[in-house]
Order: sequence, then C-alpha cells, then structure tokens
Amino acid sequence: MLTLNSQGKTLHSTKPLIMGILNVTPDSFYQKSRVMAVSEATDIAGKMLLDGASILDIGGQSTRPGATAISANEELDRIGAVIEAVVQHFPGVFISVDTYHSEVAKQVVGLGAHIINDISGGQYDAHMFTTIAALNVPFVVMHVNENKDQMHSVDATASIIPVVHDFFTKTCAAAKDAGIHQLIIDPGFGFSKSPEQNFKLITNLSAFASFQKPILIGVSRKSTIYKTLGITAAEALNGSTVLHTAAILHGASILRVHDVKEANEVVTLCSYLQ
Repeated sequence: MLTLNSQGKTLHSTKPLIMGILNVTPDSFYQKSRVMAVSEATDIAGKMLLDGASILDIGGQSTRPGATAISANEELDRIGAVIEAVVQHFPGVFISVDTYHSEVAKQVVGLGAHIINDISGGQYDAHMFTTIAALNVPFVVMHVNENKDQMHSVDATASIIPVVHDFFTKTCAAAKDAGIHQLIIDPGFGFSKSPEQNFKLITNLSAFASFQKPILIGVSRKSTIYKTLGITAAEALNGSTVLHTAAILHGASILRVHDVKEANEVVTLCSYLQ
C-alpha cells in the first residue's frame, strides 16, 4: 500500500505505481524518450496516462554517461513550459521533476509539480534537503557516487548491498533531521554500478525493506539490459519487462519506465502472482 500527499492531492494505491518518463532533452540515452516541443510532450503525457501511468517524471537534463551538465536556469528553460502545459491539460496527474538543483525544485513546485526526483540523493546541492522540507513534497533519493564527476565510475569489487544500505541509512536520517516526511528510495540502477551489481540489487530489494520507504526502480531500457543481451536500447523492451517483473516480485513500489502500457501489464499480472 502506497500513499503520497502533495499540493493538496493524494495518490493512493494498493499496487505498484507506474511513473512515465518524459525527457525534455535532446540527448537522453533512449532516443524515443526525447521531446522538445510542448505539444509533443502533452501528446505523450496523455498517452502515458491512458496506458496506466499514475506519475509523470519530467526531466530537463540527461545524466547518461558522457552527457554535458547544464545549469539550473537552462534546465528550467527546458521544462517550465512543459510542466505548465501538463498541469493545464491533465490537472489530476501527479508530476515528478527529475533534478538535483534545489532552485529548480523550488520553481517547479510553484508551477504545479508534486514530487522531486533527485538522482544525487541530495548530495549535489547543499540546499536540497532544507528546500524539500520547506516545500513539503515527496522526495526521491537515489544512490550514486558522492562526486558528481564520478557518477558513472564503478567499483566492481564493492559489495553493493551494504554500500547502498549504508547510503540509505545516512540519507534517511539526514532527511528526517531536515524535516522531510515523505521519502522514496531508489537503488540507482545504472549509476556507479556494474551490470552484475545491478542484478544483485534487484534480487535483494528486501534488504531495504527495513527502511519502510517506497522503493522506486529505474531500470527501463538501460545498458545493464541491452549490453547483457548484445542489443540496443531501442530493442530492450522485452528485457525491461523481465526486470520490472523481478523488481515487483522482490518488493518494488514504483516503476520508472519508458513503456507504460507494458509496465502496467506487468503490475497487473504480478498482482495475481502475489
């Protein structure tokens, strides 16, 4: 059972939720997830909602390996109009914004966003925790290397479950001390981890159950899938479905996905298996 409260709205579900990815970027790793025009973004958002998404995750900055970081102002320029249009066209939807800039978080909540999804887990902006506490919105904290320039550096010899568990222990305590009441944890698939470590995380999600927080999984079409199978991101739908199924059966609460219809079918069938 999962309940999120934000901006006077409540999202409640007894099944895992689907978060649809809407990248307002020219360079995200999966080409079909990229949009720039507001009209295109609202069309895609509408289809995702019809296909079963409960949350739309809007991002203005690619964090794929090799991507060039952009400023908070440029990020806002990319996503501001899209957020406003989605709010206007779909007033009932929960909007998440993918950012590690506290100033972006502040501005987008003012535009109508409900969740902040920070791939740095609050590590890349010293003001993020106090900002989220003041905004009083749900906050997704993802595990990644502390150094932004090394977010994709991998220590393949690390015992990944204790590493991620220790990170969440510290991060959950810091969030509580800051006054953040709704925390969602994300193990950070594809960030600072080898494919083998990613697979180990999926099969050991129960190791994080003690935090009593919703667990978000963002593995859709990532390199762990397509490199393992010797294919491309464009061909990784079937592999994504397999890992989404495994993630739900091991305790995932939210799936962050490119392909909403197929992920919703996973949620439906897994509800019968469980």
